[in-house]
Amino acid sequence: MRIEIRLNGEAREIPGSLSIAQMLEHFALPKDRVAVERNRAIVPRPQWESVSLGQGDEIEVVHFVGGGAGNDDPLVIAGRQFKSRLIVGTGKYSSHQVMAEAHRRSGTDMVTVAVRRIDLRAPKGESLLDYIDREKIMILPNTAACYNVDDAVRTARLGREAGLSNWVKLEVIGDERTLFPDTAALIEATKILVKDGFVVLPYTNDDLIVARRLIDAGASAIMPLAAPIGSGMGIQNTASIRILREMITEVPLIVDAGVGTASDATIAMELGADGVLMNTAIAGAKDPGAMAEAMNHAVQAGRLAYKAGRIQRKLYATASSTSEGKIG
Repeated sequence: MRIEIRLNGEAREIPGSLSIAQMLEHFALPKDRVAVERNRAIVPRPQWESVSLGQGDEIEVVHFVGGGAGNDDPLVIAGRQFKSRLIVGTGKYSSHQVMAEAHRRSGTDMVTVAVRRIDLRAPKGESLLDYIDREKIMILPNTAACYNVDDAVRTARLGREAGLSNWVKLEVIGDERTLFPDTAALIEATKILVKDGFVVLPYTNDDLIVARRLIDAGASAIMPLAAPIGSGMGIQNTASIRILREMITEVPLIVDAGVGTASDATIAMELGADGVLMNTAIAGAKDPGAMAEAMNHAVQAGRLAYKAGRIQRKLYATASSTSEGKIG
């Protein structure tokens, strides 16, 4: 007897009474570093052998895809220290090798990955994770392309079940063209995930009130956009970032999205950001490795300048040399 299930959104026939483990083998899907959801409920890995599939079951199988300062001045998030204040993405690179080189030259010790369905037509081959040095770099799953609370929460839970982290870069998008966040849904999803034991780093706008609500919901950082995702427009909201820096001191402030070049990263850090997250600015550069290295230096320079304290702006000149002892 054969039954029909929906696997990653597609109708598939399988022999009756297959367990989840047998189903993965039947379709030659990997078992390592994946998560399985059956009828919207995550199936823990120890139960894969005992849970049998039935007619009409909806199955999701996901894995991960691409989507510094000195040690005396670490970035601290939820009690964990990071030597670099630059967080880098894993999407849009021309190859995994180019990505790995960019990560190395960036000096980062945290990268984001998107949780996606496994491609049923190409289940085998190299994994993105094979090119991330997990001895040096923490992997931060994200919920990119989620447009509602349910999808974001499910994606975060599947990412955790796949075995990498209970940390999540939380995205709940509200508009397809601008990719601006749906802040009401973001706050709701943050509450749910924090109660579920997640360390939540939400991608949000530059609204102070929203930031306060996210902190009240348990967010471990505030990650305001500098400009639309992937736009490369640079810091468009310097006043808002400054206000957030002055008013938000309980958790780190990490500028996320819109950086185009090294000077943008420096400006973000000079405004007082605790870190900068970027992807397209590096992956989309003509030489991603070189741009990654530039961003590394830019973030360090901006941080040092912020701590040093810039001089006040003045309308008129002030001579830097004393007038004493001049001739005439």
